[in-house]
Amino acid sequence: MSEERTAIAQARPRGRMARVEETGVREFLAFCVGNERYALPLSCVREITRLPPVAEVPRAPAEVLGIISVRGQVTTLIDMRKKLALDAPALGSRARVLLVDQGEEILGLVCDRVVQVYRLTEEEVELASALGSESSSYVMGIGRPGLRKGTGGAAAKARATVSAHDILILLDPIALLKRHLHE
Repeated sequence: MSEERTAIAQARPRGRMARVEETGVREFLAFCVGNERYALPLSCVREITRLPPVAEVPRAPAEVLGIISVRGQVTTLIDMRKKLALDAPALGSRARVLLVDQGEEILGLVCDRVVQVYRLTEEEVELASALGSESSSYVMGIGRPGLRKGTGGAAAKARATVSAHDILILLDPIALLKRHLHE
């Protein structure tokens, strides 16, 4: 099995999401960071919340925004703009925290806004090859919602035109958070 397929297999849904996986459809939560759309497997997102007051942590890595308390549990916040080396304006009122559960710890990923949940078939996911940057190790593929093969008619022709807003950069939560989970 290729390295990219292994990453996607590791990010497969657990529990109630297993039924969706059996049909060849995977669910991803799409969110914006700057002008780009990213997505994480829905199975790893425990909760979405507004950005609460943040306590800064001295000498923390640049991408660590600080810590927050979520129902009494201290959670590290990761600024996705810095993690992905993107320039973006200050966080606005639509900024959200994605609480990502990786088993060992729950981390908060700060994004500019949440878009929606996409149900992608295997046909709508293109595996990432060498993208040529440090952040490419976090990318497991590209999602192209609505680009399904084998369907005819006007609906298929409408879906064939894919805009930049229809492309999702699918992130591997294990690779993305590896540094923070093992420190």
